[in-house]
Amino acid sequence: MALVSINELPENILLELFTHVPARELLLRCRPVCSLWRDLIDVATLWKRKSLHEGFITKDWDQPVADWKIFYFLNSLRRNLLRNPCAEEDMGSWRIDSNEGDQWKVERLPGDHGTNFPDPKVKKYFVTSYGMCLKSQLVDLKAEGYWEELLDKFRPDIVVKDWFAARADCGCTYHIRVQLASADYIVLASFEPPPVTIHQWNDATWTEVSHTFSDYPPGVRHVLFQHGGKDTQFWAGWYGPRVTNSSITISHKTTREPASSTARPETMPEQEEAARLPSPHHL
Repeated sequence: MALVSINELPENILLELFTHVPARELLLRCRPVCSLWRDLIDVATLWKRKSLHEGFITKDWDQPVADWKIFYFLNSLRRNLLRNPCAEEDMGSWRIDSNEGDQWKVERLPGDHGTNFPDPKVKKYFVTSYGMCLKSQLVDLKAEGYWEELLDKFRPDIVVKDWFAARADCGCTYHIRVQLASADYIVLASFEPPPVTIHQWNDATWTEVSHTFSDYPPGVRHVLFQHGGKDTQFWAGWYGPRVTNSSITISHKTTREPASSTARPETMPEQEEAARLPSPHHL
């Protein structure tokens, strides 16, 4: 019996085989094999099939997708880029920028004069004191698997979320600052809403803060996340805002507008200064 080349199989069968091959292997090892494989691996149908196979979409998906290959990779990379968001590792992975009063502390939910978190899987929170307490993380997007063309050409939405609450018996002020920065720490986009003050004798409800960076300038390589606050009664102990379940995720949604070549970002000082993130109470 004569041997049959795999390339003699119907293209639909080859596409089905490629659907089960890891994406990076497809691009690095399979795509260079021959022009037929290259063309099949570049076709949108394959990446739509892989998205369906991985559960990124359902069979009745009807939303427009500009580039199915990029859609697939963004979904496969999607996760919370902040480490230790719910205090399960005490203060691990967080840089302490300000540690005044009785300093940062980790407590278990619901805490004194507190309420349970909406998600029962979250068991702990970070809590601040009577002096300003701020902590931060610096996320290196390339180190997390996002390559330059993906970040500069497609500029996927960057979604930032945080949760905070006050004790019912004490007022507090909550701060958050998030910055998108270049490889050399130039700030390209920033989210810094006014501080939120909660008065004494509140309902201790957990509040979510959410912001989406869209159509930002090309060149983003880092995300700097900082949050914290202090109580307003100046009581010894840990009566300031409580924070937990923070997240930075890269969405599958990409830019709607072409990159601007005339954008002029504000400059940030040297790398070390940038990583520190100036404290809101020093502004």
